[in-house]
Amino acid sequence: MLPHRQLEQRLREAVSAVLPECAPDDLASVVVRPCAEARFGDYQCVALMALAKPRKLNPRRLAEDVLRRLNVSDLCDAAEVAGAGFLNFRLRPATRATALAAAAAAPAGPLFFEPANPPRTIIVDFSSPNVAKAMHVGHIRSTILGDCLARLLRRLGHRVITDNHLGDWGTQFGMLIVGWKRDLNADALRADPLAEMERLYKKINAECEANPATLEAARQELVKLQSGDPENLRIWQEMTALSRAQFDAIYARLGVKFDHTLGESFYNPRLPGVVEALRDRGIARESDGALVVFFEDNPELKDHPAIVRKRDGGFNYTTTDLATVAYRIETWQPDEIIYVTDGRQQLHFKQVFAICRRWLPQTARVRLTHVWFGSILGEDGKPFRTRSGETVKLADLLDEAEERAYRVVSEKNPELSEPERRTVARVVGIGAVKYADLLSNRQSDYVFSWDKMLALSGNTAPYLQYAYARIRSIFRKGNEAPSSAPAPTSLELSAPEEIALGQHLLNFGFALEAAAADARPNFICNYLYELAGRFAQFYENCPVLKAQGAVRASRLTLCDLTARVLAQGLDVLGIEVLERM
Repeated sequence: MLPHRQLEQRLREAVSAVLPECAPDDLASVVVRPCAEARFGDYQCVALMALAKPRKLNPRRLAEDVLRRLNVSDLCDAAEVAGAGFLNFRLRPATRATALAAAAAAPAGPLFFEPANPPRTIIVDFSSPNVAKAMHVGHIRSTILGDCLARLLRRLGHRVITDNHLGDWGTQFGMLIVGWKRDLNADALRADPLAEMERLYKKINAECEANPATLEAARQELVKLQSGDPENLRIWQEMTALSRAQFDAIYARLGVKFDHTLGESFYNPRLPGVVEALRDRGIARESDGALVVFFEDNPELKDHPAIVRKRDGGFNYTTTDLATVAYRIETWQPDEIIYVTDGRQQLHFKQVFAICRRWLPQTARVRLTHVWFGSILGEDGKPFRTRSGETVKLADLLDEAEERAYRVVSEKNPELSEPERRTVARVVGIGAVKYADLLSNRQSDYVFSWDKMLALSGNTAPYLQYAYARIRSIFRKGNEAPSSAPAPTSLELSAPEEIALGQHLLNFGFALEAAAADARPNFICNYLYELAGRFAQFYENCPVLKAQGAVRASRLTLCDLTARVLAQGLDVLGIEVLERM
């Protein structure tokens, strides 16, 4: 068991002895976290102040009482009360060294965290491009953030189901079918299907605005599609297949996979039943010819009713998302459903979640979460676009990332072969784009800067990838294989830099758990950046290959553990590492 888990277990026993009436939830709140400043210790517990307040106890005195009941002398050199009721703990060197050695001896196991027990079933809904439209820069945040959250939750031991909710149904297909039948350029479709479909949509959409006859033709084609007309269904299916092929090519470059891709069309047959159920239960009522849900008892939504069936009898995103929640609960029995979209959809999901709570009793045990994010800006502070003002296509963005990385690699390592340089450019270029996106607070806008994201210094993916490759080069130089010798049963950590690095390694699990709790991968980014910095200080001040005996073995183990944590942390972010750069 990790040192902080042992401390928590004993702390809870001591709290229970002092406050025997403590409920399980109260005891579960008694946790230890890394100290913000090393001068106060390695770990800290602040929970006793919250326990003291409702009981009208002096928090410092409660902390002193708990400390008297607490025996952690085998784990800690010091355990003391500080401030208004903090408990600070400083690990014994042997405790830290043994915990690090145990991790080194189990290369296949989780590093410095314990898998969730029991695991939860969590659905992550992300990316969701629209059929017949190229994925653009606006999809990158949902795709990268959603994939990262899925990887993170799986790493922590949860059962994760990913679903790409494609926009593959709706009024735009009436216009597309008109264009397909009348103006399709077969050669252009073969060369670039999405570009040709976008051309058709723009052309017919403009005609619809100017010509009522074209608008009526599009409406009729849509009705035929929705009624199952064989020709229109065949065209729609071809559009969908061509779109998905190009989406899948993008996902393959990003290393993103989905367990399911259930588009809006999948739920279309369920929509009348959803509306009927809402009406029958008095949740929705007619208003000006539409069927609407009002939120009279919800101050936040009181002025924002939600339409679930339009005046013309059509449905909308709200109806589809309600059907989606119901299907997911019936099919996968999740503990949580996470939606990863931009911040402009906050009101929409508040409405959907509020309706679900009234409509589906089983959602009482299901957590519905909207993980929203800000926008990507250009260096001029405006929405990120091409020089001509067009939306940046995601494929073009990834191409440029790889080409820029290729130029850097060719300049830094011209001795590498062409295939090696292309491989490094792909890993570094794609990794740089992902890391820059995940590094920012997800709820903030961030400025897209090629120079910053591809820099080999600072808090960037190339810097961390280089740190990993540098550590692996130590083993090559010393003719050492990381797993060739048995790991020491304990490490010898005496230099301040060894102790600081070892303690930071032990805190890896805290970064993962904090990132998962609030859906903020930037916590992992910052942890890894600090880890690379601590390793640099260690390597500069503590000779590794020149050391002898147990000291050499101990320092090589620290190197290996650092490389493994860097690799696992970057993998959670969806970023590859390289043995050489």
